[in-house]
Amino acid sequence: MKLFPIVAATVFSLSASAVFAQEAAATGADATLAGPGLTMGKAATMPLKYVNIQDSDLVVSKLIGVDLYNKNNETIGEISDVVIGGGKSVIGVVASVGGFLGVGESYVVLDPASIAIGEEDGTWKAYVDTTKDDLTKAPKLDYSKLKK
Repeated sequence: MKLFPIVAATVFSLSASAVFAQEAAATGADATLAGPGLTMGKAATMPLKYVNIQDSDLVVSKLIGVDLYNKNNETIGEISDVVIGGGKSVIGVVASVGGFLGVGESYVVLDPASIAIGEEDGTWKAYVDTTKDDLTKAPKLDYSKLKK
């Protein structure tokens, strides 16, 4: 009768995974800890979960177009895109620099850890510790060389 413990363990593990799949939605910063990230592929690998966001959370649509400021509070660029590495986490923030009215601008990818984001009078601002000249000289991102 050694089969009973194996069957009992299997039933218990299946019921535990069903309970786990129905857990409450993660909220705010805890949402980033709720799973492994996006799956790169053509099929979902986990049951659907929901996330509740907080007023203090920042969505990418609000981040795009935010001006970059240096320590002297001078505008030195603008956030134009966000890079998600392997579907897991934000690994880069693309900044547009230089140019005038969209002509002649170039793009550089900044480490998210080097950017501070804050709200001032209802407007989001991003702060970096560099100059406009250094940002213009940084290695460029060529969108045309990225895979689709």
